[in-house]
Amino acid sequence: MRGVWIMALLAWCAAAQAHKPSDSYLRVALQGSEVTGRWDVPLRDLDYVLGLDADGDGRLQWRELRQRENEIQAFMLSHLAIEADGRHCGVVSAPLKIADLADGPAASVGFAGQCATAPQRLTVRYGLFFEVDPQHRGLLQLRFEDTAYTGVFSPQRRALDFDRGVGGAWAAFVQYFRVGMFHIAIGLDHLLFLAGLLLPAVVWRQGGRWQAAPSARAALVEVVKVVSAFTVAHAATLSLASLDLLRLPTRLTESLVAATIVFAAVNNLVPMVRRRLWAVAFAFGLIHGAGYASVLGDLGLDAWTLVVALLGFNLGVEGMQLAVVALWVPLAYRLRHQAGYQWGVVGGGSLLVAALGTLWWVERTFNLRFAW
Repeated sequence: MRGVWIMALLAWCAAAQAHKPSDSYLRVALQGSEVTGRWDVPLRDLDYVLGLDADGDGRLQWRELRQRENEIQAFMLSHLAIEADGRHCGVVSAPLKIADLADGPAASVGFAGQCATAPQRLTVRYGLFFEVDPQHRGLLQLRFEDTAYTGVFSPQRRALDFDRGVGGAWAAFVQYFRVGMFHIAIGLDHLLFLAGLLLPAVVWRQGGRWQAAPSARAALVEVVKVVSAFTVAHAATLSLASLDLLRLPTRLTESLVAATIVFAAVNNLVPMVRRRLWAVAFAFGLIHGAGYASVLGDLGLDAWTLVVALLGFNLGVEGMQLAVVALWVPLAYRLRHQAGYQWGVVGGGSLLVAALGTLWWVERTFNLRFAW
């Protein structure tokens, strides 16, 4: 019974977080005492906070944005501060533009200004959307003289400090390792899909009955094959998307992700693929990897920093997945002979995940928003 409640809780949490987490993309460059930058913020997030859709037709028009241009610029810049050696750098904004990001259109605001001196330490403070969306992240690309830096803002890290010539590649690796772990931790659709694939590793449907895995070795081999195939495929399409070699419409990708969840869950109840589940995991991993295209691709990192960030992000994803497997599989293996696990967790959980995946597919395909 406890397993049923855990699956229900995961499903409810996932329902509330059915769409891609909110990210914005901030580029800052400091040369001497002159600071320049560009900030891309998804229009859907600005519309949620500012109510930009004046006629309520569900579509933002350029005229609606132009009418609120000053308000948009002021709102964004009021949540950003740049300091040189502890002293505020004043900036002014350029005319509003629209940027086409992987996950939809964004308001793009350029800015420029002067710091009092050419600093040894630059501090960037960021506070956008955290009050209304604690999952929001601000992704920063900084060029401080001749050194490239990256950073990630969160409700817990609203200010980042950078010292001239210190940091670079290792800092980028650590930052994006954390981002990779974070995206798995809150990507409950991703976790539920993985759980859907892992459930048959210890219990599967055969002849109208649940059959327990005969040995720990058999279960472990199946888990390793499934998780490894999924991870390799996920990393491949994520890398291609980040390098701008692959770009799919966000709505299509999210709809396909929802479809993979439905398939994985239904396959547990009415087996369509009995063998080589690793091949299914690989194919679906390609889709899930494409779903994270905007995490790195829209930041415009230079080649070396992008490689380091990709490595950190992929290892963060893998690390969090392994943590989930390490927690889930031993418990599932111990309970595999119990009817409550077979019918409640595997059977009932698969039904719940299939229903949830179907609702997500409808939401994402037809751009609807259900009240959870």
